[in-house]
Amino acid sequence: MESSKPTRRTLPKNIGLLELIRAKREWSWKPSVDELKKGFRGWHQRGYLPHFDAPGVTQFITFQLHDSFPITRRAEFEAILKEPDDSAKRRKLEAWLDRGHGECWLRRPDVAELVEKILLDGDGHDYRLQAWIVMPNHVHLVVDVWDVPLVKLINAWKGKSSREDNKLLGRRGAFWQEDYYDTVIRGEAHLKRAIRYTEQNPVKAYLTKAARDWPWSSARLRDEYERLPWQRES
Repeated sequence: MESSKPTRRTLPKNIGLLELIRAKREWSWKPSVDELKKGFRGWHQRGYLPHFDAPGVTQFITFQLHDSFPITRRAEFEAILKEPDDSAKRRKLEAWLDRGHGECWLRRPDVAELVEKILLDGDGHDYRLQAWIVMPNHVHLVVDVWDVPLVKLINAWKGKSSREDNKLLGRRGAFWQEDYYDTVIRGEAHLKRAIRYTEQNPVKAYLTKAARDWPWSSARLRDEYERLPWQRES
């Protein structure tokens, strides 16, 4: 008789990734007991990529649609996945995303608008967005993490948007790829570069001539002093 218990999903065992996380934990910030209870884990992994989660940091985040790396084109991007340098790998993967592979559901104005609305709903309450962009098959964010762990924020953003956007699209199944990329912002110069990269993404991808012309981006909301609305109020 077959068991009725649900099968538990196990993460792939990536020995190199486990060793990287172990090394980073030796010298990096470690969460307190209270922070662990809230869900902050410091350096950790989910079987695919290294992640850092701590309160009071700013992160540059990328997550992409489920089909943005189509299996039919695996031969083209497999070499990128084997890139040993994390920074170089991320740059190459983002260049791949800018080519617009997959169904690119976020090209639909109603779908992209919903994703942006979900991101903005918690801005100023649970976190602070420094910049964002909704591209045809991926999203970039520069976000100040406050008292809610980054992994919980991402799960909430992706969970709600996948349910609502699948309704708009009349489809079922995975909407976002399971994992995400995060880079801790280290200093003012790094922050400016991350914001510029985020907002200039549609220009770099030849989707628009000016960053301010892209409809689902923080660039369109900046004033003549490059301030977002919340920065003008402070």
